[in-house]
Amino acid sequence: MARRGTATDPGPRSRFVLMNSEQGSSWLGRRVRVEVERVAHGGHCVARAEGRVLFVRHALPGELVTVEVTEDRGGSFCRADAIEVHAAHPGRVTAPCQYAGPGGCGGCDWQHANPQTQRELKGAVVREQFERLAGLEVKVEVEALDPPDLRWRTRMQYAVARDGSLGMRRHRSHDVQPIDDCLIATTDVAEPALFAQRWKPAVEVDVEAGADHRRVVSEMTANKKWSYATGSSHTSTHRAAGRSWKVRGGGFWQVHPQAADVLTAAAVSMAGPIPGDRVLDLYCGMGLFAAAMGESVGPTGYVLGIEGSHTAVRDGVAQLGDLPQVELRQGQVTGDRIREAASVVPTEDAGAYDIVVLDPPRKGAKREVCVAIAQLRPRAIVYVACDPAALARDVASFAESGYQLRGLRAFDAFPMTHHVECVALLA
Repeated sequence: MARRGTATDPGPRSRFVLMNSEQGSSWLGRRVRVEVERVAHGGHCVARAEGRVLFVRHALPGELVTVEVTEDRGGSFCRADAIEVHAAHPGRVTAPCQYAGPGGCGGCDWQHANPQTQRELKGAVVREQFERLAGLEVKVEVEALDPPDLRWRTRMQYAVARDGSLGMRRHRSHDVQPIDDCLIATTDVAEPALFAQRWKPAVEVDVEAGADHRRVVSEMTANKKWSYATGSSHTSTHRAAGRSWKVRGGGFWQVHPQAADVLTAAAVSMAGPIPGDRVLDLYCGMGLFAAAMGESVGPTGYVLGIEGSHTAVRDGVAQLGDLPQVELRQGQVTGDRIREAASVVPTEDAGAYDIVVLDPPRKGAKREVCVAIAQLRPRAIVYVACDPAALARDVASFAESGYQLRGLRAFDAFPMTHHVECVALLA
């Protein structure tokens, strides 16, 4: 198999023409014409000039572009924006948002690519991360959700500009780009009245709306305290896994309206729970996966969910009273807590779980947690991940304990951005 480049080893050298003849220790502001190579994890592509790696935003693989260096901290790489396209990728389109592009809003990475191309790029990133970090060649195609590109995001966190207007942070910056709409946001959380209002100086304004279209507007001030805006609801209602879920403002819920249902269905299908099974659900949040597993294992089964957020556990317990076989406990997920969980299985065969489900934060579960899960010897481990690099590293850790990747699906739950949700089965 031909060797491909990585984030630290960009692979074959591309052709380049230096556009700025001035030489200096810093390339900041320098313009270079380059041939773009592959896509890289993080919403950019790789190019090279004079032996240095350029991480280029607003470009696509195979394009010939002029880039301007936006960040140079020395070393072997710098960051750049494509400011002129000389030879375009066939999937390139004009960005639908006026704020997308060099120097603008940093929220979207791929507005210049059509939806099919975006999914192809994300699939390439998933495959590359598994090859580089887990030593595995995987076949995966990123599946589209509906809607596939715009007006899908049910929660937004806006920054506040100095004049009190709402905006978004520029890429890798604290600077605010004022906006009067966000095209990936649903109309409930991008209503014109929100942008017409002038807000107090704040770190961010969080706006969320559920299936009931009730809007929760929260402000987080400089002292990190949340407060609800006047006239705003305190909870939003979402539907997933055949249930209604009330989510407090600031609480976690998937921002794509289809994501919670799709990910839950994938997790249950991969895990294959049967009546009487015992399931451990780690980083369980309000208990979305726990509830679905509880329905499948029935009254003779048992599901234990562990979650670090006290509020999420409290709210989940209040909403899962019809499933006595489901228990939620508050606590950080650690190796010791997983081993403790083995002792509370309400069966004579204490210490054994048939299925483990985990949905860790972006940084992943890490090796200690993976080893502790493997020591429970479940027949199936289902891992839900929002970062393919963290997932690939943890899959490598599970392999050390004899658990191999048996299934992998990827979902475009964040169109226009580089983010992708994956569900993996280990057995």
